Amino acid sequence: MPRKKNNIKVKPNTPKTIKGKTKPKILIDWQEFDYLCTIHCTLNEIAGFFGCSEDTIENRVKEVKKVRFSDYYKQKASHGKIAIRRAMFQGLKDKNTSLTIWLSKQHLGMSDNPETAIEEDTKLNIDKWK
Repeated sequence: MPRKKNNIKVKPNTPKTIKGKTKPKILIDWQEFDYLCTIHCTLNEIAGFFGCSEDTIENRVKEVKKVRFSDYYKQKASHGKIAIRRAMFQGLKDKNTSLTIWLSKQHLGMSDNPETAIEEDTKLNIDKWK
């Protein structure tokens, strides 16, 4: 019986090898796959979700989508970053910022102490004034 994982139906998807026959291809629901990329699941987690190896996932993306897994993942994960930014602004409206601040630090590269680069031209030459 299929079980549910985060409102996604999970079907047992582990084919058995029959002697002398090739294994059937793992069925990948691309809508579920895209959602897993959007919420920043790792390759290992995605492979575990579909009950196959990481190599199978990489090969299937290359075969079906005609791009490398890393390129496809970046494209879909960017939708997750957009959702984080949207939640961050919504959190500001709702005055609930702790989670959105944490998410922005983890996924958007933001920090409490931004580094400011000092250009070489703007440095004071102290020796000049001695």
